[in-house]
Amino acid sequence: MDEQYQEQQRVNHVIEKIGEQKQHTEELYEKAHKETSQVEQNYSQNAKVNLIEADDRIETHAEIQQQKGLVARAVENESILKRQIDELDDLQKSPYFGRIDIQDEDEDHPESLYIGISSFADRDGNFLIYDWRAPISSIYYNGTLGNVTYDTPAGSMQTELLKKRQFTINHGEIIHMFDTNETVGDELLQQALGEQNDEHMRNIVSTIQKEQNDIIRDVRSDLLVVQGVAGSGKTSAILQRIAFLLYHSRASLDADEIVLFSPNRLYSRYISDVLPSLGERNMRQLTLAEFFNRRLEGMHVQTLFDRFENQQSNSKVEQKIIDFKEGQTFIDLIQKYEKELPTAKIKFANINYQGEVFFAKDEIQSIFEQFPQSMRIKERTLKTKNELIKRLKKRVDSEIKKDWVQNQINQISEEKYHELVGRRHFKSYDDENYFIGRKIVDKEFQIIDDAIFNNYFIDIYSQYAAFLTTLSNADINWQQVAKAFNANLEMHYIALEDAAPVMLLRDLLTGSGTNRKFQYVFIDEMQDYSIAQLMYLKHAFPRAKFTLLGDSEQTLFKDVTESQMLLKKLKESFQVKRANLITLNRSYRSTAQITNFAAALLPDGDKIQAFSREGALPTVIIADNQDQATRDLRRLCQSELKDYGTIAILTKNMEESEHVSDLLRDLNPSLLNDGDRSLPKGIVVLPIYLAKGLEFDSVIAYNVSEENFGDQFWRGTLYTIASRAMHHLNLISIGDVSKLITNINSDMFGIQRSFDFSK
Repeated sequence: MDEQYQEQQRVNHVIEKIGEQKQHTEELYEKAHKETSQVEQNYSQNAKVNLIEADDRIETHAEIQQQKGLVARAVENESILKRQIDELDDLQKSPYFGRIDIQDEDEDHPESLYIGISSFADRDGNFLIYDWRAPISSIYYNGTLGNVTYDTPAGSMQTELLKKRQFTINHGEIIHMFDTNETVGDELLQQALGEQNDEHMRNIVSTIQKEQNDIIRDVRSDLLVVQGVAGSGKTSAILQRIAFLLYHSRASLDADEIVLFSPNRLYSRYISDVLPSLGERNMRQLTLAEFFNRRLEGMHVQTLFDRFENQQSNSKVEQKIIDFKEGQTFIDLIQKYEKELPTAKIKFANINYQGEVFFAKDEIQSIFEQFPQSMRIKERTLKTKNELIKRLKKRVDSEIKKDWVQNQINQISEEKYHELVGRRHFKSYDDENYFIGRKIVDKEFQIIDDAIFNNYFIDIYSQYAAFLTTLSNADINWQQVAKAFNANLEMHYIALEDAAPVMLLRDLLTGSGTNRKFQYVFIDEMQDYSIAQLMYLKHAFPRAKFTLLGDSEQTLFKDVTESQMLLKKLKESFQVKRANLITLNRSYRSTAQITNFAAALLPDGDKIQAFSREGALPTVIIADNQDQATRDLRRLCQSELKDYGTIAILTKNMEESEHVSDLLRDLNPSLLNDGDRSLPKGIVVLPIYLAKGLEFDSVIAYNVSEENFGDQFWRGTLYTIASRAMHHLNLISIGDVSKLITNINSDMFGIQRSFDFSK
């Protein structure tokens, strides 16, 4: 009997058993939900308090605490059942993804174990699915055919691995199934093996998987740099790496201790379901601008999206200033400035309350100057902070006795009383009165406490502007640079190149800003980060091991062309002992024709190896004018939609995207911007910098003319556009085609003067 048929029969059986368990759990959930509602109703009826008589108040308080406990237990029980239903729902769609056949020495017959996102046993206790985190499941990830060892709570065990089989199961149907020696984690590779499982394909996939496994399983390196060409599986390998680390270090690592920096929100959403699909909570995920905005409260930090938009119109002088601010030398100068900064030059600030000065900057400076100059500034700042907290507490104590506080105590509601007092008992009425009064004043003065805690008594923005004026460079007017920074500040705006230096200066002066909780930091599209930004992230997460991945061909490290030079520079900046560089040169996202075309756009494109998946040549469509280009674009979209669910029209910038969207408005295109979090079906229009890390069935590059893409500067942009396409790539030019395209081998693409939609 056909093996896939047998496996499908087992899938059907397991899904049936899961369905039975799900129905039983849903019945329990409905019962628990009714019980929770009843308990909450009883609580609301009993939550009354007599504030007059002390004995009654104590008795009522005890009853309420008992009711609160009942509510908490009922809600927890309901939540557990809801999680079980969600888990069973996921299992029903895709029960498992792996199978291992093992033969123990003392057993007569081999045993087949199926690995999934969580364990499942039938009513008789027979395990139909093993959790991927279970000790026995490590054989699936770590073992190759033959004798293997795995750890259990009782110690190491040995067995023989006879078979390792992988499945892609979607809504109960086996889509792909193949036997393998190395576990293949990437969906595209699984699909390739499922469709063409011959020796040639197995060898190619095995090579790719070995490279990815080096990334996935590296637990030694403090700094892991993955330099991979577009479509080489960098992101897939990194997400598998996160899952592996959570599995490998599950006793000491939590998903909350991992952070992934994504290029934009669209990309964040694109990959956000990966870890939950492996039965894990997702790691922290945010963009660089979101990280900066959280740390520079009240300011709007320029996003990468805005940076790319503005970069195209920057003058040479403006670009020179940006490049200098984003280099290591600038960071070194900030560190030197902080070490040599005299007390008289520190920019202290008032702490205000309701429009009045609460702590004057002269008072704060006087406190600061009490501490020895031999101490570091951050140490003196900490002692100043502690003294301000002491003085605030004295003010709170004196404030409690004032009439406005007593009035609030007298008007307190029953609910508020219990919220403030909790389970506490007091020896006297005065003790109780003082306790409640202190809570009221603490809340009122919270804004002052926050200001002290956040070191707002040092004006870090004025300090940074002052630092800028100390710089000297024959080609740059730093007085004007400081003036421009202050002008932005008036609008609560900070340019991206200023964000990391401002925060580093703040942290050096205050001793704040470091988070030792995080164990791993992942940065995708590292080529869009400056050395200064990367150095600040290393400062912010001092305990973390860093994994950086990107493609230098998609530009930003303009001064670094060699991967080894990049690693050397990062190793020096990060000051780490164990650094590792892994290079991925085989692109398997796109067809061979698309990969070869994209590679030909680069000076060193011959290092990029195409995957053996055949497809149509990229097509360049030349229009004589805008009207013809619009007709060609419309017809092309209509033709491509017959074969593909999503067509991406990629442009040079947002202005161009808006123009294209307007031209196609009757086709209902989705115009994507920096705020979008999801990728809709149909026609999507977006600038190339929003498409970073994404892939599309069909891509249309808009207006690749010599006028639009004539400069060498755009080589990386064209390469990035072309490499987003998986199956079809079309390029429309209004007028003469960019020489960046026409200079490559004409056998690599087709040319049409007008679009023939009959083909």
